[in-house]
Order: sequence, then structure tokens, then C-alpha cells
Amino acid sequence: MKVTVSRKAHFNAAHRLYRKDWSMEKNQEVFGKCNNPNFHGHNYELIVSVTGEVDPETGYVIDTKILSDLIKEHIEEAFDHKNLNEDVPEFKDLNPTAEHIAYIIWHKLRALLAADKDLEITLYETPRNFVTYKGL
Repeated sequence: MKVTVSRKAHFNAAHRLYRKDWSMEKNQEVFGKCNNPNFHGHNYELIVSVTGEVDPETGYVIDTKILSDLIKEHIEEAFDHKNLNEDVPEFKDLNPTAEHIAYIIWHKLRALLAADKDLEITLYETPRNFVTYKGL
């Protein structure tokens, strides 16, 4: 029996959407107010979902305490109250859009989970704007 277990988390972070190889005018045209040179922030809501077979001995797909600890250590501590552009190495040369943030979170957590588990990341940048990434 396959079941999906999900854990919600959140972090607050600042970012600026822009490309170093574009002019200020082009960045402003494409990214608008998200191109603010002084950055802007979001209260991100994160849902991490792990799908797999239920272990017949424990009754778990994954222990939610373990999932919670992985999210806290590898995502919340890395991103919370950070400037994504300046403080998070993965965004040194990667524009920190919601799409890219979800992609980075997926890769950070994918490496920590058993290969027989599927992973899905849903990241809310605002209550109405969110992205989902399920891997390649």
C-alpha cells in the first residue's frame, strides 16, 4: 500500500529577482518590483510530501519526526531569516525564484531520503502563489 505523508514548515527570507547579465532596464521590465535592489521578503510556506510503501512493522512511510528534523536542519536553518541571493550558496548564480527555491529544496532533501521514496515539494511564496516540484 502506497501512502503520501506530508509535513508543513515555513521560513522567512528576502530575495531579489534579477539577472546579472541583463541591464537594469531589462530586469525591471521582466521582474518589476521583485527587482528591488534593496531586496524584498516573503513568509514562505513549505509542504514536503514523501510517498512510499507503508512499512509493515512500523506502519510508517517515514517517521514524521525524522521528516520534521530533516526539514528543520537542512531547509529552515539554511533559509530562514536569510537573504537568499547573498546568504545561501545555491543561489550565488541562480535567480531565487519560487521555482528555483522549490528545486533546490527538493535536491537537498532528495539526497537524504531512501531511494524507494518519492518526494514532492510545494512552496507558497504568497497565499495565492505557489509552485510544486516532483523531480525530473
